Amino acid sequence: MTVPGAPADALRARAADLDALLSRLDADAAAVRADRADQTADDEHDPEGSTLSGEWQRIEALRRAAASERSEVDAALARIAAGTYGVCVVCGAGIPAGRLEARPFATTCVACAA
Repeated sequence: MTVPGAPADALRARAADLDALLSRLDADAAAVRADRADQTADDEHDPEGSTLSGEWQRIEALRRAAASERSEVDAALARIAAGTYGVCVVCGAGIPAGRLEARPFATTCVACAA
């Protein structure tokens, strides 16, 4: 059971934003794959704009970053549910509220993060 409150609400909102972003990136990647399958597309020799390969790589990099952050958000929500949110995984001290506000999925206090 997830504990209600500002951190959980903010994390759930971020998860929804990331899910929407991942859906858009998946659609973009599918469109690029479809364009790459077109035998008449010879964008590698087109001096205008980016190539399909370059665009696909950009989309995949953005997707990996968003998926990684989504995993961090899920882990933070699990810590909230377990009652360990805001506790440093290294030293067991509390993580300052300012750090959690800036990085809600932080797992370490400022001293251990340094």
